[in-house]
Amino acid sequence: MRMKLNPEARAIYRGITDRIKSLLVLRESEEYLERFFPTSDRGEIVRRQEYFRTSLVKVKPELRELIARIKPIHFKRDYLHDRVLLVDESEVEIARSLNLCDVTTDPEEAKGYPLVLSTVGYGIDVELVPSQIAPELYVYPLWEGRETLEALARIGALTGEGSVAGKILPLIESFEEIARRRALIESLDELIAQREMELNRRIEEKLEKFSLTLTGKDLIRFLNELKRGQYEEIFSRFTDVEDEVVQEMIRVERELSEIIGIPVEVFSREELYPVRVSPELVERLRGEAEKELIVETYMKSREIAEIIKTYLPRLREEVRRVRELDFLQAVKSFTEGFSFPEIRGRGIAFLGGRHVFLENPQPVSYVIGEKPEWFNAPGSESVKGERIVILTGANSGGKTSLLELITQIEIMAHMGLPVPAERAWVEPLEEIFFFRRKRSTYGAGAFETALRSFVKALRGFGKKLVLIDEFEAITEPGAAVKIIGELLKVAHERNFYVVIVSHLGEELKEELPFARVDGIEAKGLDENLNLIVDRQPVFGKLGRSTPELIVERLARKARGGERELYERILSAFRG
Repeated sequence: MRMKLNPEARAIYRGITDRIKSLLVLRESEEYLERFFPTSDRGEIVRRQEYFRTSLVKVKPELRELIARIKPIHFKRDYLHDRVLLVDESEVEIARSLNLCDVTTDPEEAKGYPLVLSTVGYGIDVELVPSQIAPELYVYPLWEGRETLEALARIGALTGEGSVAGKILPLIESFEEIARRRALIESLDELIAQREMELNRRIEEKLEKFSLTLTGKDLIRFLNELKRGQYEEIFSRFTDVEDEVVQEMIRVERELSEIIGIPVEVFSREELYPVRVSPELVERLRGEAEKELIVETYMKSREIAEIIKTYLPRLREEVRRVRELDFLQAVKSFTEGFSFPEIRGRGIAFLGGRHVFLENPQPVSYVIGEKPEWFNAPGSESVKGERIVILTGANSGGKTSLLELITQIEIMAHMGLPVPAERAWVEPLEEIFFFRRKRSTYGAGAFETALRSFVKALRGFGKKLVLIDEFEAITEPGAAVKIIGELLKVAHERNFYVVIVSHLGEELKEELPFARVDGIEAKGLDENLNLIVDRQPVFGKLGRSTPELIVERLARKARGGERELYERILSAFRG
C-alpha cells in the first residue's frame, strides 16, 4: 500500500530521489528507484530492508568505474545483401519471413553472390534459423561490445556472482584478425599506394648504385647497336638489375597477400620503373579479398554463434543486473553512515539524526510518541509518550530543519532505506502531511487555504503524521491559539502524531495539557555577533526566543543615534 504524501512531503521525497539519481552512472537505472516509493505495509518495508542489507554489502568502490564502461549491446536483425539463401519451393515462405537475406529456388540466380547458403545441397548447408543464416548478427555486436563484456566479467568476479562474459570473450578473440583484415581491405588504396612508393624508392636506390664498365671496343659496338635499334644487346647489360627489381616486386606482393589473405600479383613485369598499379586493378583485388573475407567471417561467426547463443539470455540478465547494481551503488553512496530503523513501536524516535540536505548539520535526537528504551538523549526522562508536540524557540534555530529531518527519516524508512541517524525506530504510517511556512503568503485568502489544508489532513482516521510550520504567521495570535488548540485536540482524539512549530507555546500549553512543549534555545552571541544556537531541542521546556538577542546584536553594531534607539528597545526586554 503506497503511503500518501501531501505536496510538501512529496517535494522532500523528490529531493531524496533526485540526490540518489545524481549518483547513478546509467540513466536506465532510474527504473529501480521507482520501485521503492514509500509504502505503509510493514512486511514490505522489512522485505526491502533485508534486500538492501544483503545487497549493499556486495557493492565495492571499484564498481562505479566498471559500470561506467557498460554500454548497451544491440542485436539487430539486419538484411544482409552479401548472401543468398537457396531453398526448396516448399520453404520459400518460411525463408522469406526471416527477412535476413535474398531467397531463391534457382541455382543460376545464386551464382552472383559472394556467399551461397542452401537447404538443398547447393553451397553451404544451413537450417532455416537466424543463427545459421546470419550468425554475424550475433557475433559482431559482441565483438564491438567487448569492453562491456570485459567490464561484466570483472563485475561478476567483484560481486562473486560470476559472468558468462568470461566465457564469451575467448570465443570472439578470433574476430580481432578478421576485423584487422577488414580495415586493411577498406584502406587497400592507401596500402598499395604506400607499397608502390616504397618499391619505387628501393628501385631508385638500386639504379643509383648500378654502374656499367665498357671497353672502347664495347662502347663502339654498343653505339652501333643503339643506332640500328637493336636493344637486346643493350638490355642484356641490365639483366642483373631487372632480376633484383622483380624479386623486390615479388617480396612486396607476398607481403600484401599475407595481409589481405588472398594471392596478390599487382605489379607489371613489363614496366619495371616507375612501378604503377591501376585503380581498376586495386578495385578488382578489393572485390576478391572482400568475397574471401565474407565467407571466412560467416564460417567463423557460425562456429561461435552455435556456442554463444545459449549464453545470451544470461548475458541480457547480467546487463539488467548492472542497472540494479548501479542503483545499489548510488543508494550506498547516498546512505553512507546511515542506519536501518527498527520498524516497530508507536511513533518515531531517532538519535543523532542529520539533515541530508544541509552541509555539516548538527546531530539532533528527537522522539514523538512512545520512547524506546535505548533513547537516551539528554533531558528525555520527561518524555511520556506524547503524540502532540509543540516546538518553540529561537528564530533560525533549526525548527523548520527539524521538521524536514523528521520527514526525511519517515520517508526513507518507508522506502526501506537506511535513515540519516545513529539509531531510529519508526511506526509504519499511512499518511504524512508537511505544511511548510510560506513566507510571502498573508491575508484572508492565505489563511483560508491553510486552514482548509489542515482540516483535510485531520479528517478521517488512520496512522498519520502532521508537521506544521508556524500557522500563526498567517493570522492574529489570539485566533491562532483557538484554531490550533481545536485542531490539536482533534488530532489527539484520533491518535495522530503532530509536531507544530509555534511561538505560542506558553498559551497552547494551557489549552492542551496532553501536549508536550519542546524548545530550541539561542544561548547568546559569539565574538562575531552571530547567534549561538543549540539545535538540539530541550524536551518539555519552552524555548527562548531570539528577538532580544537580535536587538542586542543590532545595538552593538550600530553607531550614534541608531545605537541609542536600539539600546532603549533592549532595555525594554530587560525590564
